[in-house]
Amino acid sequence: MSTKVYDCLKAIAEKIIDNKDFLTDLDREIGDADHGVNMARGFQAVIEKVDPEDPDIGNVLKKTGMTLLSTVGGASGPLYGTAYMEAAKVFAGKTELAGEDFKGALEAAIAGIQKRGHAEKGEKTMLDALMPATDVFSEKLAEGASVVDALDAACIAANEGIEFTKTIAATKGRASYLGERSIGHQDPGATSLTLTLETIRDFLKG
Repeated sequence: MSTKVYDCLKAIAEKIIDNKDFLTDLDREIGDADHGVNMARGFQAVIEKVDPEDPDIGNVLKKTGMTLLSTVGGASGPLYGTAYMEAAKVFAGKTELAGEDFKGALEAAIAGIQKRGHAEKGEKTMLDALMPATDVFSEKLAEGASVVDALDAACIAANEGIEFTKTIAATKGRASYLGERSIGHQDPGATSLTLTLETIRDFLKG
């Protein structure tokens, strides 16, 4: 299972690296123009530093978070790093992935991001994609859906979250300097987060 988790992380890394320019262009419109570059550098380091043979999923995610924290610049490093490290606590000592654990990991990631970034939904951040996606994932799981089907619905919600970020002004980070002028632009963090969820879904569909 740990090898599969590593392979999934590698797929996420490849997705982020493939979309490096797209993410950077989004960030150029409202931020520092470095989100894609920073995230690509961080995930390149992840696939180089994480041990694919480590049987503990929690260890793998913790190492991922620590690597992102130390290699991704700007606000994204601490936020993504915290999200992975908080998710790691849910999977500590586990070698199999279950739907309830994944739900718990998403919720832990949200709590970590909120604590680290003092952010809430509706501030044009990654939470505008992650929070509705987690709500829908939890609802579908409770209805008896498979992890893949629940993730399918969650990805739709995450994409709706991206669209939502186009309608609101940023109140966090460098984009907040633009105020109302940030309306009309989609948030790069919400976009990279959605790419991550879509990659996990596609990987599990395998």
